[in-house]
Parts: sequence; C-alpha cells; structure tokens
Amino acid sequence: MPAGVGWDMRRLRLKADGRIVELRDGREFPLAPALPLATPAPAVRDLRRRARLTQLEFAARLGVPVETIRNWEQGKRLPRGPARALLAVIAHAPDTVFAALASHPSLI
Repeated sequence: MPAGVGWDMRRLRLKADGRIVELRDGREFPLAPALPLATPAPAVRDLRRRARLTQLEFAARLGVPVETIRNWEQGKRLPRGPARALLAVIAHAPDTVFAALASHPSLI
C-alpha cells in the first residue's frame, strides 16, 4: 500500500429507511440523514383499499407474503420490477387483473 493511503475499516449499514449508520460496540451511530423513499404511484395501500381487500387477501391474490404488502404500505420497501408493473396494471383494471390471476393460479 502506498505511503499515506490508509484503509477505513468502519462497519456501515444501510437501513431500510435510507439512513446510513456506523456500527460501534453494538450500537448504531447515524452518518447520513434518511433519504426520502419514493412513493410508488399509485400507493399500494390505496390500491388495496379501492379493491376492498385486507392486507392478507391482497397478498394472497398477488401471490406474495403479507409481510411484503405491509412493508410496501409502510414505506419500508418499494415494489420493484414485475411487482411494480403488476400494481400499475391493477391501478387501471383491478377486476380484470384479479380475475386473470384467479383463473391462472399457477402463474402466481
């Protein structure tokens, strides 16, 4: 290693809410303010409520764990990829999507 160049061996963790913390002696010390999580449009909670489904029912229809729905609704995680696309289609034609998913349970 060249003279004057050192390695910073701090233990860092990215939290679900966007904060970066340093881990020292079993405690967390914030290093950066939380980054705002983008809200998926339309919001998952709004979609579920418009469909008049509980979190458990919505999760079952989408074929995902109920914890996934809870995390999306609480902003702990964001839907990505295929889930985001499916939610966008549900926003425009929920009855059609739910009917299609129900008639093809092997797809979920």
